Amino acid sequence: MSITMIGLDTAKSVFQVHAVDDAGKAVMRRKLRRSELIPFFEQQEACTVVVEACGAAHHWARLLGGLGHEVRLIAPEVRLIAPEVVKPFVKKGKKNDAADAAAICAAASRPEVRFVPAKSLEQQGTLALHSARSLLVKQQTMLANALRGLATEFGLTVPQGIGRLDELRALVEADETFPERARQVFARLLEHCRLTAEGIEAFEAGIVAHARRDDIARRLATIPGVGPITASLIAATVSDIGAFESARHFAAWLGLVPRQRSTGGRTRLGRITKTGNREIRRLLVLGATSMVYRAEHWSSAAGAWTRGLLERRPVRLVTVALANKMARIAWALMTRKEVYRAKGRAAAAAQAVA
Repeated sequence: MSITMIGLDTAKSVFQVHAVDDAGKAVMRRKLRRSELIPFFEQQEACTVVVEACGAAHHWARLLGGLGHEVRLIAPEVRLIAPEVVKPFVKKGKKNDAADAAAICAAASRPEVRFVPAKSLEQQGTLALHSARSLLVKQQTMLANALRGLATEFGLTVPQGIGRLDELRALVEADETFPERARQVFARLLEHCRLTAEGIEAFEAGIVAHARRDDIARRLATIPGVGPITASLIAATVSDIGAFESARHFAAWLGLVPRQRSTGGRTRLGRITKTGNREIRRLLVLGATSMVYRAEHWSSAAGAWTRGLLERRPVRLVTVALANKMARIAWALMTRKEVYRAKGRAAAAAQAVA
């Protein structure tokens, strides 16, 4: 029995193995417990292992890629494949672990399928900071809305903004008619919001430190609208920029290109696809929004392009278009290992990486 490829469907405690030979014929279907997985692959000859890019996939990729002499001699290739690529190969009406493992092998055998490089421990450590910060930001917004809603019930309101909560607290303390039970609830929520803000600051400090010491992040931070958080997230997420053939492929991976419904020679473009990494796309759009509001004072070719687009298109459309452009610039800087240099007579050259 000659195994050339193994499709591995991962889970928390049960793993499904689907092995095929040179002809693509299934030669093994086996279910393994978590404790049996590593001993199983230690006994197998070197082959290509295909793993669906989901939870803990990068962990298993590192372990399977480092199993002794097999990796060094035959150089087996541990690949990660995107889940949305696997889905079309799952047989209709047969959604189970065995079918998923078989679909992974079928998808990996297609020449047009693209694979995701495995992330290092350092990259995943940095991404943990981003995930935790994103979670706390959401919780902070929920707490702020809860505080505003509670105060509104008693006729107390302040303008929007997280910085306005101190004004709301002062109003609650000065209102003698505010019920004591509600006051206690407000105080607890406000204290929880304060602790959440401290947690966000701590995580952001770690992210900024990574952005300052990472060469790729420092290059990306020279792009207008890209701050240390966005630069750090892109640098930690994109393991190999060479996996993207062009800047458009990178923007498409982020879901910033229009969805096409073209036929008969007629090109029909819709809204953006919103596929790929949602957090990077969100941060790029936020950065583009800040630059759009400052477009009048943005003295460069990109600023002139933005102002011209604002005259013809809605603001939100211009924001997404600028985010698309920023993603393409990021691809160019990462590919060429350069810093952003603004073009235009009135634009000063971007500062070099320190």
